[in-house]
Amino acid sequence: MAVSSLWNRGSLIKPLIVALITSTLITFYIFSTSRLLLQHPPHQTWNHNLDSSAKLRVFVVDRHNKPKQDDESVTLLLANTSSSLPFPQPFPFAKAHLQQYTHQLEKLVRNNDVLHDKDLFKKEYKEMNKSLKIFVYPHKKHDPFANVLLPVDHEPTGNYASESYFKKALYKSHFITNDPKEADLFYLPFSIASLRNDKRVGVGGIQDFVKKYVVEISEKYPYWNRSGGADHFYVACHSVGRSAMEKAIHVKLNSIQVVCSSSYYLSGYVPHKDASIPQIWPRKGATTINGPSLRKKLAFFAGAMNSRVRENLVETWKNDSEIIVHRGRMKTPYSEALLGSKYCIHAKGFEINTARVSDAIYYGCVPVILADHYDLPFADILNWKSFSVIVSSLDIPKLKQILEEIEYDHYVKLQQNVMQVQKHFQWNTFSKDFDVFYMIMYELWIRRSHLRQIY
Repeated sequence: MAVSSLWNRGSLIKPLIVALITSTLITFYIFSTSRLLLQHPPHQTWNHNLDSSAKLRVFVVDRHNKPKQDDESVTLLLANTSSSLPFPQPFPFAKAHLQQYTHQLEKLVRNNDVLHDKDLFKKEYKEMNKSLKIFVYPHKKHDPFANVLLPVDHEPTGNYASESYFKKALYKSHFITNDPKEADLFYLPFSIASLRNDKRVGVGGIQDFVKKYVVEISEKYPYWNRSGGADHFYVACHSVGRSAMEKAIHVKLNSIQVVCSSSYYLSGYVPHKDASIPQIWPRKGATTINGPSLRKKLAFFAGAMNSRVRENLVETWKNDSEIIVHRGRMKTPYSEALLGSKYCIHAKGFEINTARVSDAIYYGCVPVILADHYDLPFADILNWKSFSVIVSSLDIPKLKQILEEIEYDHYVKLQQNVMQVQKHFQWNTFSKDFDVFYMIMYELWIRRSHLRQIY
């Protein structure tokens, strides 16, 4: 009776009993665990449970040593290692799991495909082609700036033709919607190259034009204001575009900028929000491509001396017989040098955007990217290391050594992959699947806003 009463009323006894039981369980757990730790010391190496076939193979680009004979990889042996790993000795089932993960990692890092993930790209590309909708702010032919806002009625020409080609292709595509409610993205159709050449605007007036245009569409339509321009984009290939948004700060910070001047050094370019596209000189059809055995020169470059990188490149290799470098224009056809060289050098000029990468790919020459902090075109999609050589500008004195240490079989694979990506760097009068227009659309697809306005 007294015990029962005490149990019902005693607020102190209940916690004491619970504490006693808990402490007993903790003591038993510590005792049991200590026996396991004594049997399996936490700093014991793994080599007792892993046989010599358990390897982790990591693919690296080694600029200074010749590639290994098997698959140009560096092998890190987990078995028979002398280093202590801060993990307890694994139980028998862990070996199978480790080998499974090693196999998956090995498959990933050995990727020699031109696409990062072919299956994912095909799946997303199909969905993009079916679902992506873009609303273009409407303008008429009698608009005072119709030459800037509407597609050109002729075949685009010049070094900055990508702007005009894109606009012509978009207006003829199935991606256009007249219903803004179903639009994923909104296109700002002004052309930076056209504004630059318009005497009413010129280089000095581009910033004011863009600012005024954004104000006008935000007052006339509700679509800009609902997202602050985050679901809007524009396309520009001329280098003037890098500063065109300085007075339209919301475009610079929020909108998707699809540009050729894709340097991390530019304050107006934000990787992953913005997209890099290639600068492509318009060409009709394909050209005859020399195979690897017909390319007698190691590397080639020609261009204006408008950067320290180019000056350093030419000064270092001007007397070399295998790396051919030229100041300014050549007397012989540019195409012959591209067809006769194994590697074609893309060196940063006044701006980082240059058609040389696209030129090299068009003529089947493996690009050498000599432009630091450069967001390569379609880098979200294409595995650039599978068809180009990326070299730091600090390594210009080692350039010949770097290229000569690439074994011939590896060079052949690089050149074959260049041929595979040609279709992604080609404008067509009528767009074709996987050409540069569709690649840009895919870049927009993966950047589209997931925040939709509900009407």
